[in-house]
Amino acid sequence: MVSLSPSELATATGHPPVSDDHGRGHASGHAGVHQASPHGEALTTSDAPSSGDDPADRADIGLLEGLVGIESLSGAEDAAVGYLVGAMAERGFETHIDPAGNAVGTIGSGKRRIVLLGHIDTVPGRIPVRIADGVLHGRGSVDAKGSLATFVAATTRAAGRLNATVTVVGAVGEETMGSPGASEVATWPTPDACVIGEPSAWDALCLGYRGTLSLRYELVRDGRHSAGPGHTVAEEAIRFWARLEAEIDRRNAGSTRDFERIGRSLRSFKTAGDGLADTASLAIGLRLPPDTGGDELVAMARDLAEDATVTSDGHQHAYRTDKRSPLVPPYLRAIRAEGGTPRFTVKLGTSDMSVVGPAWGCPIVAYGPGDASLDHTPEERLPLDDYLRAIRVLERVLVAL
Repeated sequence: MVSLSPSELATATGHPPVSDDHGRGHASGHAGVHQASPHGEALTTSDAPSSGDDPADRADIGLLEGLVGIESLSGAEDAAVGYLVGAMAERGFETHIDPAGNAVGTIGSGKRRIVLLGHIDTVPGRIPVRIADGVLHGRGSVDAKGSLATFVAATTRAAGRLNATVTVVGAVGEETMGSPGASEVATWPTPDACVIGEPSAWDALCLGYRGTLSLRYELVRDGRHSAGPGHTVAEEAIRFWARLEAEIDRRNAGSTRDFERIGRSLRSFKTAGDGLADTASLAIGLRLPPDTGGDELVAMARDLAEDATVTSDGHQHAYRTDKRSPLVPPYLRAIRAEGGTPRFTVKLGTSDMSVVGPAWGCPIVAYGPGDASLDHTPEERLPLDDYLRAIRVLERVLVAL
């Protein structure tokens, strides 16, 4: 496991750290943008951000730059985990790396326990890390290193006024089925409250996520000439997909909100032949609203597949909280104090709320800066002003809890 602290990162790139109000060194936001090399090292590539004239702001922008600048694909998060552990240790957290490989930092001594659960892994796709016009561009800036850096920064600022013990987690593997990092965290004793680090926008709270079901369809037929009678395996697979779409549309009839509808996507379609057998394979993703069972949908797909094979790669349930959560009032006050008009959202994707929510049953919301429509896209980017606003919002919330 690599451990690269912000000050070590600054030394490696030739830029000095700056100190926050507590005298701890952090990589300066004016030290440039750090970009991941194929081996995970952070490289300086561009000029200073326009946001963050305050030393604490600069330190927190530096934290975000360093984290986004280290590539951390699912299953290959070690370098980023080491960096985050080092960053939290410099800020006064007690830190360790748990058995799943998660970065864990705890601060405060109050009896109430709060878990801030973010994820440190990203999907593939390198985006040159740069800051332009006060916006940080880079893979993971929105999903979800911006939220994770917000957790660390806000907790640091609130540390001296906490009435609770706060644990920040940079979980591994969230972008994979089964979410091994969050599954490890779900075995912990139930905290008094949990915030999931996902982009809701700085002035909004997310109250729920759909579940997910991953299916694989495989059809094998004796090899045949394409000019012969009957359908090719590709044609039969297409017909299965059409039947599946029609059945999902039937089940969705009467549902007026996307969150309450079953979503579907054909993720890949492959055919192959060796002269003796022809094979068609489909990878299918279904998004599940609350109270929709995965086992039932697997059985439905198998019925529609006729003599083809349908298997499931995994299933996560939907999870939704509501506005009566005791976490909501302090967020509403904090967002208004920053000049915002609070909003509530539910998301059509899936998050670690679906893993720890059912296990713990404690008050839970998702919060973090950024536009979720930029997740997994080549345009992923985070306005630094929104990042800093989210830090101040969460700081107020933590002090109030």
